[in-house]
Amino acid sequence: MTKRDRYLLQLRGIYYYQRRVPGRFSHVDPRVMPRISLRTSNIEIARARRDLLAEADEQWWYSLAARAAEAHERGEMSQAERAAAEARHQAAIQRATAYGFAYKSAEDLAATETTRALLDRIHILESQLNNRVSDGPKERDAAALLGGAEDPSQSIPISEAFELFVEKIAFDDLYNKSDAQKYSWRKTKLTSVNYFISQIGDMPVGEITRDIAIEYQDWWKEKMDPEDGSEPVTPNTANRHIGNVKSLLERYFEHIGVRDYDNPFRKMYFSGKTVKKKRLPFDDDWVRTKVLVPGLFDGLNEELRSILFVLIETGARLSEICGLQKQDIRLNHSVPHIVIQPEQNRELKNPGTAREVPLVGVAHIAMMATPEGFPRYYDKSLLASANLMKAFRQRKLLPTDQHKIYSFRHSFEDRMLHAGLDYGLRLALMGHVNTRPEYGIGGTLEFKRDELQKITHPFDPGIFQSGNVSTVGVA
Repeated sequence: MTKRDRYLLQLRGIYYYQRRVPGRFSHVDPRVMPRISLRTSNIEIARARRDLLAEADEQWWYSLAARAAEAHERGEMSQAERAAAEARHQAAIQRATAYGFAYKSAEDLAATETTRALLDRIHILESQLNNRVSDGPKERDAAALLGGAEDPSQSIPISEAFELFVEKIAFDDLYNKSDAQKYSWRKTKLTSVNYFISQIGDMPVGEITRDIAIEYQDWWKEKMDPEDGSEPVTPNTANRHIGNVKSLLERYFEHIGVRDYDNPFRKMYFSGKTVKKKRLPFDDDWVRTKVLVPGLFDGLNEELRSILFVLIETGARLSEICGLQKQDIRLNHSVPHIVIQPEQNRELKNPGTAREVPLVGVAHIAMMATPEGFPRYYDKSLLASANLMKAFRQRKLLPTDQHKIYSFRHSFEDRMLHAGLDYGLRLALMGHVNTRPEYGIGGTLEFKRDELQKITHPFDPGIFQSGNVSTVGVA
């Protein structure tokens, strides 16, 4: 083909633009010889379209090369470079396999291969040189057999590895979570990664060594035993954040197919005990004389008041109450009750938390007022908690700073204990896992209702009949 018609290929009467990527741009464009249909059989039209594409390619390649150079100055690998490196690495794997070898990096070859095995690889390259038909050992053959094609998946910064973890690797972890649960899960993991980046840097995952892990652990030691008088970090907090980085690396390298990954954070754990501040339960007399007072919560919207009263007499978690839907509220049953169960897009804390809880006392009255559930607070238990805490502070209903809205759950458990309710029944109603062997059905709803009536708070029937419902100051 003449120079005038370079980059043109005719197949079945149609012209194509086909051009080998210049060697000086191969590091930013992983394609070897891209082909694009010009959608014409007319040579003049094909030449005109070819010229436009050729000029566009030139501009694109120079642009990619410039961005790659800037990334190199920052010590980063550009997206285009990484795509090209991935293509070269995959080609090296396939080429090594074709020669009857497993592809290994140069470091792995030096560490694991015998001298004989290395000579076998070198012999293949020498045989090409002695073969007149061959052009001699090519760079790609040497890269395939001697581990010269860098695996770019180990050079991505930990921040990018985290995004891949969230988008692909952790799919099963997130599948049944609600939007709020996904947000909370991601926020916790991201906080751990950001701690690492703030202290060590956003370094490539393949460069995180045991020495780096120890340096990071030492930083947490300083946080656990500060010399500046600041509040010390607990062992649980340090272990959680170190563990999240450890898990990210473990699962990332498993995802990219690295076998026997030697996790730099292996066996890195603080065994010190964390002393937790215990939430104090509300005293029964406090609840009856100061909380269950008609008109006291008239300023709250109906859903929020109902959530509070259901919490008081069921001991359920706020997330469980806010997650109730119409089908979970069984008011027409011979024993009115709520069903706490997982959904397709909302998990429970653990499988043992699924349960049926009879509605007694003020909880029954509250659910009758909101039989559709709580659409305003569905999957927004943190919002409900914040609004209730605000309401309690405004009304001075928190005896100490160790009393929270969650304290009603502790109160419910204490009331059952003091009334002598069976241990297994207490676990079932609280949604705690019972490690004892299970026999029978754990008590009928009638039985559970009768037992709960032993601890039900007395209340004024008109507590939920006020017409003065306002949402001022409450989200």
